Amino acid sequence: MEFEKMFKSEQDCIDYLMSIRWPNGFECPICGSIRHWKKNKGRFECSDCHTETTVTNGTIFHKSTKPLLIWFQAIWWIVAQKNGVSAKELQKILGLGSYRTSWTWLHKFRRLMVLSGRTKLQGIVEVDEVFIGGKASGKRGRGAE
Repeated sequence: MEFEKMFKSEQDCIDYLMSIRWPNGFECPICGSIRHWKKNKGRFECSDCHTETTVTNGTIFHKSTKPLLIWFQAIWWIVAQKNGVSAKELQKILGLGSYRTSWTWLHKFRRLMVLSGRTKLQGIVEVDEVFIGGKASGKRGRGAE
């Protein structure tokens, strides 16, 4: 599985988030300075304004007690399944202790997927499989042709 090749450890997840959040290296979210100290537990302190931050600050992962690897697995299961995944299935697959955790995570992801201000896809967009809804035309029920 491609996911397992890319994210083998917690550090792989942290490195991935850092590459997205700070593609050119650390930048203080308050003053914009690139000068910083690395502290313990993945914390960074800005050398100029002394603000402490982590790569997960301001994200859905912030202050979570669950490892990022579990979060990333949840995201993969949600987007990779053709028909999605239920909170109960997610709880079982990831070995989460409570249904409430998996339900909360699913709702967080769903809210993020419909955030306003997202840019629409442009150019040629390739799709593996599409289900387009709508009312079926013609007679329905017994004897329908």
